[in-house]
Parts: sequence; C-alpha cells; structure tokens
Amino acid sequence: MKKSQYLCSENNYCGHVNLLYQKYKTSDWLPTTAKEMKERAWDRPDVVLFTGDAYIDHPSFGAAVIGRVLEAEGLRVAIVPQPNWQDDLRDFKKFGEPRLFFAVTGGNMDSMVNHYTANKRKRSNDAYTPGGQTDKRPDYATIVYCNILKKLYPDTPLVIGGIEASLRRVTHYDYWQDKLMPSILVDSKADLLFYGMGEKSIVDYARLVQKGVDPKSLTNLQQTAFLVDADAHYATQKKWKSLELHSFEDCLKDKKKFAQNFMHIEEESNKVDANRLEQRTGNKRVVVNPPWPPMEEKEIDHVYELPYTRLPHPKYKNKGAIPAYDMIRHSINIHRGCFGGCTFCTISAHQGKFIASRSQESVLREVEQVTQMPDFKGYISDLGGPSANMYQMKGIHQEICNRCKRPSCIFPDVCKNLNIDHKPMLDLYREVRKHPAVKKAFIGSGIRYDMILHETKDPQVNKNNMTYLREVIKHHVSGRLKVAPEHTSDDVLKIMRKPSFKLFHKLNKVFNEINKQEGLKQQLIPYFISSHPGCESVDMAKLAAETKQLDFKLEQVQDFTPTPMTLATVIFYTGFHPYTMEAVFTAKSKKEKLSQRKFFFWYKREYQREIRNELTRLNRKDLLKKILS
Repeated sequence: MKKSQYLCSENNYCGHVNLLYQKYKTSDWLPTTAKEMKERAWDRPDVVLFTGDAYIDHPSFGAAVIGRVLEAEGLRVAIVPQPNWQDDLRDFKKFGEPRLFFAVTGGNMDSMVNHYTANKRKRSNDAYTPGGQTDKRPDYATIVYCNILKKLYPDTPLVIGGIEASLRRVTHYDYWQDKLMPSILVDSKADLLFYGMGEKSIVDYARLVQKGVDPKSLTNLQQTAFLVDADAHYATQKKWKSLELHSFEDCLKDKKKFAQNFMHIEEESNKVDANRLEQRTGNKRVVVNPPWPPMEEKEIDHVYELPYTRLPHPKYKNKGAIPAYDMIRHSINIHRGCFGGCTFCTISAHQGKFIASRSQESVLREVEQVTQMPDFKGYISDLGGPSANMYQMKGIHQEICNRCKRPSCIFPDVCKNLNIDHKPMLDLYREVRKHPAVKKAFIGSGIRYDMILHETKDPQVNKNNMTYLREVIKHHVSGRLKVAPEHTSDDVLKIMRKPSFKLFHKLNKVFNEINKQEGLKQQLIPYFISSHPGCESVDMAKLAAETKQLDFKLEQVQDFTPTPMTLATVIFYTGFHPYTMEAVFTAKSKKEKLSQRKFFFWYKREYQREIRNELTRLNRKDLLKKILS
C-alpha cells in the first residue's frame, strides 16, 4: 500500500475512532500492561500470550481467539502484542512469570511471508501493524520470542501455536534460507506445539495443568506435537497407531525421502482416524499426535460468540490504521476448513479439509452485532470462509469419509459422497438480506465454481447451485466476482489440483448470461499464479493468449511463493512429485520467475519486446501472433 493510501486510511480510521471506543472501557480487552493487570486487581496472570501481530480483539485474529477461549475457562490471560525483542526485553518481563504457562504465536501470517515477497524482497508494509510499520516483529518471530522466554524463565512451561508453528511442526523446506529445517520445536525449545486451530487442545492443556498435572507428562493430547529423547517412553492413547517418517538427517541426504514424508503427512492430516507421526531428529524424536475431528456446531458457535470488542486495543488509537483490521472489521466468518486441497495452499494443512460450520442463528447474532458498530454504514465486507461456498457441506455417508484419505474432496472430480447443495448458504444469505440495517452483504472470499457447475444426480441440488450463483451475482458482489482458475494449462492445473480451464469458459458464459438477464454489468475477476511447479514459459504464453481471447487484462496475479507444508513447495525443493516420484520442472531463479510473470502483462508496452524475444527463442511465432497482434 502506498503512503498516500495509508494516510487516507488513517484519516478515515481516526475520524471515527472515538465513536468506536466510547462504549468500552480498557478493561474490556485482555490486559496488555502491568498497569492494566493491576486495575483488574490481579497479582499475576495465569497465562501470558505473546503475538507478532497488534492486538485486535476480533474473531479473525488467532491471538484474540485463544485469549478469549482461555478467559472463558476462568483463567486470567494477559497478552503482549509485538514485544520489542531488541532492547532490554522489558516487554518479556512486564508480567513476570505466569501461574500456568507462556503461549507464543508468530501471528496470523508466517513471519517470513509477512516480511518478504516471492522474490525475497523486503515488503514495504505489515498489514497487522498500526500504520503498516514493518519493524515491529522479527524474522522467525515464534523462535525469537521463545528463545528469549526460555532464557528468562527456563522452568516455566512454554507452548506455541498459530500458522507459523503449525506448518513447521515437522521437517520443512524454508524458502528464505533455501534449506531444510527441523521441526520448529527444535529451534524454539518450546515444550508443546498446538497445530491447526488450537482452541480445543489448549483448553485441554490448561485444564490439566490447572489441576496440577505435570506439563511435561502431557504427551497424549490430540492435535499437539512435542519433542522427546529418541528412545524415551511417553504417555499416549492406546487407540493411536504410529507411523515413522524418514528422519531429518535422512531428508537432508535424500530429497526423495523428504518428498515421501510429505505424502504421509498430508494423508494423515486429512484422515478422520489418523495415525500418530514420529520423526527422528538428532538424538530427539518429534511426535505429532492425531488431529481432532471437525468442531461440532455448538463448539464453533461458542468460539465466535465470546465477548470480543471487535476493535484494536485502545493503545493504538493514535498510531494509525491497522490495514488487516480495516479490511475485516465488518466481515463475518461462517465456517472453517477447505476440501479443495490445492497444492500451493496451506489452509487444509492448518484448518483441515473437513468443514466446521456455525449455526445460522450464531451467524445472524454476529450480523446484529456488526450492525450495532458505530462506523457500520450498511455493508458487510465478507460473509464467507477460506472458500466462500462450503458452508454446511459434508459427506453424505460419514462411514465413507471415515475410510477416506484423499487430500481433496473435489479433485480430480467432486466426490460422489460430498453433499454440495448450496441451499444452506442461500437460506443464510436471504436471512442476512432481510436485516433492516444491512444494505449489502458482500461475498469477498473466493468461490469454488467447480462445485457450483458440477452436475449431480439430484436436479434440485443442481437448481439450488445455479440459483446460488445467480443470487451471488445479483446481490452479493460489488461489481466484481472473484474466482481462482489459477492457470489455463491442464498439465499445470493437474499439479495444482484445480479443474480444467474449460470449466472457467463455462463459468464465464453463464456469468455473462446472468448479467444480461438481470441487467447488470458485473465483472468476473480471475486469479492466476506464475512459476508454479510444472509451469514453463510456453504455458504462460498460452495463458496470455487464452485470457486475451476472453478479453481479460489480468490484475489479480501472483508469483508462486514456497511456504512450509504445501505439496507445491515440496516439488519446488525436491524436483519430484511426492505421489508419483516423477520429475517436475520448476522455475527457481529470479530471471526465470520474472520471465514467466511478464506474460500476465502482455498489454503493457514495457514487456512486449521481452515477450517477442522469448517467443522467438522458443520458436512459437503462433503464440506471438495471438498475443501481440
């Protein structure tokens, strides 16, 4: 974001800030200072939570959710947002030693993704910091915070969670150092890791520690990971079977073994009855316990209906807008999880492929809460989830799901056992539209059009799904509908686990027909990725030619960024597809990446000479004619 945009955002933010805060006291937030703690008459906290983000008390921010969940257990929870790790460490000392444990998260994003672009350039802003400042968290924030805490309080239990810890729970490839790294447990020295959405596991942990159970003995909790001596015995659950991964050292020696590991990790992450994973690392053993089943409706409703203020802590009132908050402050999350299984995406690795949905009543209560915000002007910015249109979807016959280990429920085709009826979403959207204070509820999350256009054996489901598309176009977009075909090459799309681009042609046709019938002029906005494993320059040239033919000038594009625990990242590092062990080409150098990226912008004069030279070199004058004629 440019400086001028920040100033505009900050002025808007500051203009209504006093109005937003007037109904609250500072004590309505979790305490962030010793003074705030003393105002509550606490002698010390039970739990001190450190986060790499600013403290925003909103259910879209993981630290706030964990804090509120523990608070609901009757615990005294303090939070230290963006502690200064470069001074005398007073931020790490201000609450002293908690009665139960320290908890650390790097924030809503992996700190390295937060800091660096796909070309490893330092980003110019941090969306989770007031004013977009970029110097408020360190690289590898979870590790840095943990090492400081372990040095200051070596005997106090220390647990970690959040996306940075979750996706680094076993041996992983780190793009920024261009090497394999061991489990983050090794470098952080944390006692326990909560992976995925950690509410249930951390509540179990807190209850047991509060009862006086030795934290070091808590090695049998679901959805946790820990380190033990390589030959040590530890408490576990009898029903769990163990699967041994190739050791960290073996992965360093043999890339194929690292690739083989990933296949097992992904499969176990997506099974109802998963195995426990074990991996030798030096003289230690990393143990990853199986995940929880998806949250029941009443459980997820409870999490989202805790007493969030939905606002940044008052300490930020005069420090500028927090871009990530500005984007989501009037948004509502209706479900978790994604059964897409896209190879470049971390959602299923973190949240799982099964969907956990809130009740319609819970969502409508949050709609009411949003409409009562003083700055609400009638527009809900997003009513969605990781993918917009998976609300209330699940297997038709659960016993089939119980045996399944597919990483995707919709690739290579939509599973016959998956209920893809969009009617629950239609019902929800219609109820939201009835609210007198809601002018429009936008669907800002991406929509999986392969589920909408998929023909089932039930005519009523097919009718509901097309009605859903029509109503989204008519009522729930602000002139633009976002979808993510990601590429046009079927070979690349197969590696991505995305449907053929022929389906996008069908969507484009239906979209234009609905616009014409409804008298609308909406735009279809497709997202694309360059330099993804399997993609070569000629694939990008074909993408340019095909999207030009459809009269698209692409805007929403990105270069593939390898992030821990995705299949695409494993291919990027090893050169092999984990499921087939076939060699796969990947553009790696900056020159190769930029060479692919320029095809997105064939319509810009500054790239046309390079495109001409590249296609001449490839002897593809046929594509040159299609793109530049």
